[in-house]
Amino acid sequence: MSERYALDLAGRVVELVRRLGGPGAEAEVVVTRSELALTRFANSFIHQNVAESGVGVRLRLHADGRTAAGSGSVVTPDGLAALVERTLAAARLCPPDPAWPGLTPPVSVPAVPAWDEATAFAEPDERAERVRAFVAAVGGLEAAGYCRTAYRAAAFANSAGHSAQGSAAEAAMDGIARAGAADGVARLCADRLADLDGAALGFRAATKARAAVDPVELPPGRYEVVLEPAAVADLLHNFAMWGFNGKRFAERQSFVEPGVAQFDPAVTLVDDPLGGSGLPFDAEGTGRRALTLVDAGTTVAVAHDRRSGAQAGAGSTGHAEPGATTFGPTPGNLRLTGVGGVSTAGATRGTGTPVAGATATGGGPPGGAETPGGPLDGPETPGGPVLDAETAALVAGMERGLLVSDLWYTRVLDTKSLVITGLTRNGVWLVEGGVPVRAVRDFRFTESYPRALGPGAVLGIGRRPVRQPDRVDGVWWDAPALRLAAWNFTGGASG
Repeated sequence: MSERYALDLAGRVVELVRRLGGPGAEAEVVVTRSELALTRFANSFIHQNVAESGVGVRLRLHADGRTAAGSGSVVTPDGLAALVERTLAAARLCPPDPAWPGLTPPVSVPAVPAWDEATAFAEPDERAERVRAFVAAVGGLEAAGYCRTAYRAAAFANSAGHSAQGSAAEAAMDGIARAGAADGVARLCADRLADLDGAALGFRAATKARAAVDPVELPPGRYEVVLEPAAVADLLHNFAMWGFNGKRFAERQSFVEPGVAQFDPAVTLVDDPLGGSGLPFDAEGTGRRALTLVDAGTTVAVAHDRRSGAQAGAGSTGHAEPGATTFGPTPGNLRLTGVGGVSTAGATRGTGTPVAGATATGGGPPGGAETPGGPLDGPETPGGPVLDAETAALVAGMERGLLVSDLWYTRVLDTKSLVITGLTRNGVWLVEGGVPVRAVRDFRFTESYPRALGPGAVLGIGRRPVRQPDRVDGVWWDAPALRLAAWNFTGGASG
């Protein structure tokens, strides 16, 4: 299905609403063609390859002061008419909607970013090649994970005369290697499947797993930390969902205070949906553009759709999505950057004793490929659990603290202060004298994410963010390594 055909379908639904709902009915329609494919592996073998190809139509309409939405996948004339009829019937049963913000008027949207056709229509064997390289690179350890590709072509039309169209493609790989009871992880999201190096990812995961064997248990408490990109991605996800969400901000459930220096001056947060391959408009047809949320530590904006923007006396920022009336508009492509970043050239590594057997064999990934996390451009290749120069530079400055690979099972305890509880996983190491010296058993933590990045709390930010995939394609987090003055660990492996 071409973009032109999708736009024609959207226009036909708008005309059906006019005919069946009367001239006063307002409608907006998004037609999306998707090609989604996933190759899963476990125990170092591919055990599942699945693919889904489909067309979806989403309709939202406002008639007689009431609003309803519906969706369907049958695009025959009868199927489209049935969608309009049942959505009109639903609207008649809905309560009045005095806060209806109206439709997006005809406006320009940004140019469609480049998308890679080879990724959009990748064959299963192309994903399997990445898996094979990952498994070979772990050197006999158990490996598990996935490689996925996604393509979406979408068209928008509404009864105010506005229309837009665009396409996007994405690839991602997420894998672990297991050495006994120790796991190491490597994740990467890219605009092109060709940019996913399975060997480099497998090498990273395996090296970190080997460095995580025989962990010791440390007492809970506040520790200085270096969070690697996989862990930082969890911070960005929760900032987006609970903090910079226009609906939660309007309901005073968010920590955000525009105009206040809530973060360290080193922190800048930008939502950049077109920083990669992405659709150039949102579910209301508003153009998507880069939105600075935090500028050098000062909070400056939150994400809005038309409804939350009208309530706040502001316009939409291009963050409308299905379900936003309930959950709120959320940024989905956050990039964390620092002022100047960290210096990687000439970074010292300290003189501590590394974990036994943790030094990377050969000093780097197979074939000299760069590991995800940036080129190894320091005076020597980092060893042990530190596999990129960005992290090495941050760890080198830490006299005593913890290197944390990943966070998971995170849950919100208090939305207003964004206090989160969760667990570490996939490797934690004690750092002394700028060097990881022992693997450490996992911790439970309870921490206010804004406080952890507050004024004076950020000791260093890596220069090169590493794009981390989300569970949903089109959502990603550009996360650098991050050194923080303190992180509150509330329990160890024994409780």
